[in-house]
Amino acid sequence: MKLQAFIIALVFSAAATAAQPPKVFLWPEGAPGAMPAGAPETVRISEQGDHVVSNVHRPSLTVYLPKKHTGVSVIVVPGGGHRELWTDHEGHNVARFLSERGIAAFVLQYRLARAPNSTYTIEGDALNDLKRAIRTVRFRADWSGDTRKIGEMAVSAGGQLVALAATRADAGDAAAKDPIDRVASKLDFASLVYPGTWPDLNFGADTPPMWLLGGSDDRPEVISGITNIYLKLRAAKVPAELHLYDGVPHGFGMRATLTGPVANWPQQFVDWLKVSKIVVEGTP
Repeated sequence: MKLQAFIIALVFSAAATAAQPPKVFLWPEGAPGAMPAGAPETVRISEQGDHVVSNVHRPSLTVYLPKKHTGVSVIVVPGGGHRELWTDHEGHNVARFLSERGIAAFVLQYRLARAPNSTYTIEGDALNDLKRAIRTVRFRADWSGDTRKIGEMAVSAGGQLVALAATRADAGDAAAKDPIDRVASKLDFASLVYPGTWPDLNFGADTPPMWLLGGSDDRPEVISGITNIYLKLRAAKVPAELHLYDGVPHGFGMRATLTGPVANWPQQFVDWLKVSKIVVEGTP
């Protein structure tokens, strides 16, 4: 009986391990400009039970591949004020939801410019991490399915990075030794969820379509910021859709405890992908 119980325990342990999505470092040999004496990555558990990550020095993607692929990929970029990363309700919960609907999803951990004693910058290191993530997903066609349908879902401070990436894309460095660095960092679509503001965003013909989401009880600067982004996108004739939920504050993310119309926002994002012909009807 003891041997049988031991075997059963091993089976369940192996299944649990297999169920964990893989975490892939964007620069396996170390990120350029990484702090050499940076503290080890740490995780704390919030009062709501969220995993909150800090001390990120090795940027990474956690990979959620669907069983039946629509060909669409979404890099999920959690927030945390550039001091930490709230990786559950603004990251992994969203990625799991998308992968269950045939969309490859990748949760990004990027370097944190406003963490204590950090030497990183938002427009330098964090943005480079995001661009490297886009290049990596596009390079890995076995992940992405269709390299012309790669977008991002960004939350709070992550929204700042995605807004920057959407307006500062590049074609890659054709002379780079690393083949990933030769790949373009262009996004094909983007979603900003109660994003942080940025002063000098310039939208034009190359800006990808955007889906914008927030709550009317958020901080005034966030509400005005997301509204101004929408108006600028429309003025530039960039396809855009804006949702503001009445009575909803900052930081709602994707939680099982959400109630009311806002609880359906992840499905509304998927519906927008279908209406926009990014996800083609008839695929999973």
